[in-house]
Amino acid sequence: MLLIKNLKYIIVVFLNVIAINAFAQKEDFIQVLGQQNHWVDSVFKKLNRRQKIAQLFFVRAHTNKGQRYEDSVADVIHHQQIGGLVFFQGGPVRQANLENRYQKIANVPLLIAMDGEWGIGMRLDSSISYPYQMTLGAIQDNNLIYKMGQQVAYDFKRLGMQMNFGPDMDVNNNPNNPVINYRSFGDNKYNVAEKGIAYMKGMQDAEILTTAKHFPGHGDTNVDSHLSLPLLPFTRQRLDSLEEYPFRQAIKAGISGVMIAHMNIPALDSTKNLPSTLSRKIITGILKDSLGFKGLIVSDAMEMKAVTKYFPNSEAEVKAFLAGNDIIELSDNSEKSILKIRKAIRKGQISKAEFEARVKKVLVAKYWAGLAHYRPISTVNLEQDLNRPSATELVQQLSDAAVTVLKGDAASVQLNPLLKTAIVSIGVEDPTVFQKELAKWYPNSKLFLISKNTPVGRLNELLIALKQYNQVFIGVHDTRLRPQSKLDYSEGVKLFIADLAAHQNTVTCVFANPYTIAGLPGIEKSGAIIACYQMSDYLQRSVIKVITGQLKTTGKLPVSINAFFPNGTGIEL
Repeated sequence: MLLIKNLKYIIVVFLNVIAINAFAQKEDFIQVLGQQNHWVDSVFKKLNRRQKIAQLFFVRAHTNKGQRYEDSVADVIHHQQIGGLVFFQGGPVRQANLENRYQKIANVPLLIAMDGEWGIGMRLDSSISYPYQMTLGAIQDNNLIYKMGQQVAYDFKRLGMQMNFGPDMDVNNNPNNPVINYRSFGDNKYNVAEKGIAYMKGMQDAEILTTAKHFPGHGDTNVDSHLSLPLLPFTRQRLDSLEEYPFRQAIKAGISGVMIAHMNIPALDSTKNLPSTLSRKIITGILKDSLGFKGLIVSDAMEMKAVTKYFPNSEAEVKAFLAGNDIIELSDNSEKSILKIRKAIRKGQISKAEFEARVKKVLVAKYWAGLAHYRPISTVNLEQDLNRPSATELVQQLSDAAVTVLKGDAASVQLNPLLKTAIVSIGVEDPTVFQKELAKWYPNSKLFLISKNTPVGRLNELLIALKQYNQVFIGVHDTRLRPQSKLDYSEGVKLFIADLAAHQNTVTCVFANPYTIAGLPGIEKSGAIIACYQMSDYLQRSVIKVITGQLKTTGKLPVSINAFFPNGTGIEL
């Protein structure tokens, strides 16, 4: 019975792989936009003006907020007949069931989107997460990132979703960026463009709509647009040559969507306190007219403080509509916004032809994504399908390809297994995969744990104890959900790392945002330093392979950390 069950699962996965490969034969969304479409025309004719406007609105959905919240979203769908949903936190089976319920009450099938920059695990429990984009930025084989795009697309389709608000194509050239940072492929515009296009093509070839964000570039800000309006003070020439470069390349490569950033950019539009999302000069003048983008233009979340601070009470939504956005996401009050936009259309503030083209573009997106023949989602084996072996194997491959040796050679990394060895993990409370796996190869070893705020007295005791060991492996771990550029360790723990790094025969492995290395002066004294980018079991296993000589390292640093470790640093072992 177990054999038959496993055989059925293998057949299902095999058929899904064939289906993904078959998608590559389909026409691009941008090509389909220019064609006559009977389904689109038929749906469009059945909608009144209010319903047509509603097709441009995508509202927030969750499966972790309880029945009352779920019912309130159902009420919005039923009464307003909005165009789509953006799903956030929850679980895959709950989401599938809820999508089936919501699609049943929609007159026009809903386009379902999610921020899945590193896959559906970015939002959902019991689901696989792929590496962060900064981790991917270190990989030299872009075909691996294309394959990741295909696997992410499979997850989206299996869950009944049609659009990913990714990839992030911001050039993160500000190490202190509080909102992009590890979500970017790095600070080199060429690498960002190449990686973003590989990821995008993987998803689009597998029939998922994608969205390059955040145009014209959110990488050099020190303000989080969720909290306030960032200012981008650069010249038009600088913006053209740097920030916009990945977006231009993605447009040439046929990306289906672009998301607009909430930033004030005087060089592009001098209107005081005007977010780029609400600027017709930027959206229609630059993105559509100058860059020739014909795909879906998506606003960043309209509930963010960067917008609501200066344009409350649905004024922002009207301006976003008039500026040229095709999809207005996460409005504070979609009902009021729809009414205000209808009034603006009546006043002739936008041409009838432009308005109709926008609505039809959203309907074409639904058609291209297969919603003209919508089928409910099956929840049978759903979690098993989302965590299939081919996906987990790819995550390990990506992790292996990302590991970057910043300092050292084979002799200084692959230490003697027979000597007395200390394996230290810092920033954690319990033994790590790094420690447990490495101890299997170093039988004469002892594990040490140092928390983020270990008292100085205890740290001094540990330093004395660790001097008794012939060699030390150090793991620097960041367990935060959002790994920022600076570790949240006490100053005492940071000094402890510097002191320990100076110990003879040390290998320091940083399972954290690579920018954190700049905030650990003295770490460069370590015999070997390996950047592992994030705290994941996969990357901890990857570095074990490096230490034990099983893996050839090919990763290159995708950002400049400091004078010791500039962009492109990476030693092949």
